[in-house]
Amino acid sequence: MVRGQNQRVNKTGNNPEVAKATFGVFYFCVRKGGDGLNPEKEVACSWSSGKDSCLALYKAIQKGYKISYLVNFISGEHKRVSFHGAKADLVELQAEAIGIPLLQRETTQSNYEEVFKKTLVELKERNIWHLVRGDIHLLDLRDWVEDICGSENIKVISPIWNKPNEDILKEFITSGFKAVIACVQADKLDQGWVGRVIDESFLCDLKKIEGVDLCGENGEYHSFVYDGPIFNKRIEITQCQKVLINGFWFLDIQKYKIKDRRK
Repeated sequence: MVRGQNQRVNKTGNNPEVAKATFGVFYFCVRKGGDGLNPEKEVACSWSSGKDSCLALYKAIQKGYKISYLVNFISGEHKRVSFHGAKADLVELQAEAIGIPLLQRETTQSNYEEVFKKTLVELKERNIWHLVRGDIHLLDLRDWVEDICGSENIKVISPIWNKPNEDILKEFITSGFKAVIACVQADKLDQGWVGRVIDESFLCDLKKIEGVDLCGENGEYHSFVYDGPIFNKRIEITQCQKVLINGFWFLDIQKYKIKDRRK
């Protein structure tokens, strides 16, 4: 559990802003990209607030890419990242803690593709022609993303594409990142998983659950990263609440603050 958090349980789903935040999330799954690209080029990174986009960002930085922007999409109605449930200002705090400017755009179910395309155009206007993504294995949307990005001549860089799931989690943990489980499918994982920190114990316990992808590729769980080697500061969660909405347990992060990282 996140250190210092004050956690409560609410099963009604009537109060939190995360209600209905589960609508229409899109995962961009593309072929492994970036081969032959000049690593000194300025690029943007698609940012969900969770572990996969964070690890992809980390690995891109390690390869020498200059990350100019984090690109994040939120529900225009609820001002949160769909499924992850992170508030818009909490994602802004992540970007501040990391030290990379954030391009945050609001979407609806009906205009997501339109907003995504407009954001790609905006990146090109800023002389950004490459997009880092944290996609792993989902094949069904791969062609969709390639078509969208290709139509705007945007190259996709996928540092963790097709890597073994357990290896991805282990690298995330051993690299020193800290993330909390922010959402789980209630029919796959019970509320006890919500609020857990992703560590060796988490990985060990998750491997015992039949039918659950270790990286949550089928939407079994989502995460929120609050510290790690690319963070200049860390985010401390001081109050949160578990809520059950439409078959999903969410961690509604209500109070938080940014702090200097401990040496």
